[in-house]
Amino acid sequence: MNLTQASAQIILASASPRRRELLQQIGINAIAQAVDIDETKQPEESVNEYVERLAMEKAQRGFDIILNENSLPVLGSDTIVEIGGDVLGKPENRQHAKEILMRLSGQQHEVHTSVAIITTDKKVIATSSSQVQFKKLETSEIENYLATGEADDKAGAYAIQGIAAQFVKNINGSFSGVMGLPLYETVELLKQCGVIALKNMRAAEK
Repeated sequence: MNLTQASAQIILASASPRRRELLQQIGINAIAQAVDIDETKQPEESVNEYVERLAMEKAQRGFDIILNENSLPVLGSDTIVEIGGDVLGKPENRQHAKEILMRLSGQQHEVHTSVAIITTDKKVIATSSSQVQFKKLETSEIENYLATGEADDKAGAYAIQGIAAQFVKNINGSFSGVMGLPLYETVELLKQCGVIALKNMRAAEK
């Protein structure tokens, strides 16, 4: 679907197709615009401070660089995986992805996703944290999964909405948050910015 600012409700400061699909799921039309920021964790930052800073910086970067003639809200989001106090980012290569999945095997980890929205007159942010329990993974399972390529660009080296769903024994929290955009928190923030989820979907049904 090709959108213009006339038909869009927000700008998504991300190239993630998953986040755009999740927004479409709740009737939000978004123009996607990739942004580039320094994602290096600062030594003194807590995990929550880190993920919230990244989400807000993405939203701010999007707000600063995008020609926003209609003053649309700009949404930035970031997801990190944490285990034992360590942050597991996107894998550098397949070997790194294998090491990450071996560490997650049979363990519980946390997935933190922050959502930030910037408008011409406000900045709002919320964070969702979920606990995910992996089953014990066989080496062959990990290797077969890595061969699919699904893990290559995913935080924690897996996509819960994809093939890796079979690895998850239990989740306590937000499924959409683990995917990369917690919809409950997102809808609440959008309301604060005057954007109503499902509005377009209701209109389309009439």
